[in-house]
Amino acid sequence: MQKTAQLRGQILDFAKKYATIIVLVGLIILFSILSPYFFTVSNLTNVFVQQSYIIIAAVGLSFVMISGGMDLSIGFQMSLIGVTTAALMKWYGVPIPLAIIIGILLGIGLGLINGFASITLKVHPLIITLGTMTVFQGASYIVSKQSVILNLDPAFKFIGQGYVFNYIPFSVILMVVVILSANFILTKTYFGRHVFAIGGNEEAARLAGINVNRVKLIVFALTGFFVSIAAMVLFARSGSAASTTGPGTEFTAITALVLGGISFKGGEGKMIGLFTGVMILAVLGNGMQLIGMGTYAQYIVKGIVFLSAVGFDTYQKLSKQKAK
Repeated sequence: MQKTAQLRGQILDFAKKYATIIVLVGLIILFSILSPYFFTVSNLTNVFVQQSYIIIAAVGLSFVMISGGMDLSIGFQMSLIGVTTAALMKWYGVPIPLAIIIGILLGIGLGLINGFASITLKVHPLIITLGTMTVFQGASYIVSKQSVILNLDPAFKFIGQGYVFNYIPFSVILMVVVILSANFILTKTYFGRHVFAIGGNEEAARLAGINVNRVKLIVFALTGFFVSIAAMVLFARSGSAASTTGPGTEFTAITALVLGGISFKGGEGKMIGLFTGVMILAVLGNGMQLIGMGTYAQYIVKGIVFLSAVGFDTYQKLSKQKAK
């Protein structure tokens, strides 16, 4: 009986630790059976290309969430960054590299606005970004003059549509570089440890001598930086720029992060979990589309997945508290 109980406990621990990977593998197997078009090189490559900008944006959001904050404005940041970069290139003749640099600096600036407002007003970033998202949305429509900026330069579109050696999508390479860079920052630097410490217990981190406000500002600046890269990939892939492009990314990113083990309460999270969480949503969306499920049915499934992820996150927290 004791051995059976131990075995059961080991299986449960394994299931908890690798739950997202098990779910992802299960979904891949399921849709491979249901559709002959799912498990093909072209379809899987397409999935990676489509999700590259979401993963990059989720990486940016992960820094805020691990530190115990939230940023609901990232989709609207992407909108403003994208139309600004496109307008500079198409309407004002700014060279592509300079326009991209300005777009990235704008992203960092938007992140700093969120950080400064949260720290100065002493209000949770969730509330601050709920307000700034509407500001960024309005600014995006003003910059774009409520019109679509068409026919972006092929050199810019390479970011989202180009291939290296005619085989590897450039956006996927960029995605991998971003994930590895973020993983290095979070796991191999003092700054990364400080981010986890603040998310785990902000007051304890402050008493330990960590400059909490400075770390938070850097976190929001990093979020803006990665979000601006995601915006470049998204707008380059579409080949045009509109203010309606970008909003909605925040919901997908938050769902993927919670699925991947990055808690709403902060203090924990890994890049492999983030990647797995995004891919679960990607496989779900792609698979449901291939088997003919309607768009509205997909919304229902994704909503259920989000609620399940939140429930699992709460369950994990309660289990850890009981263990203590």
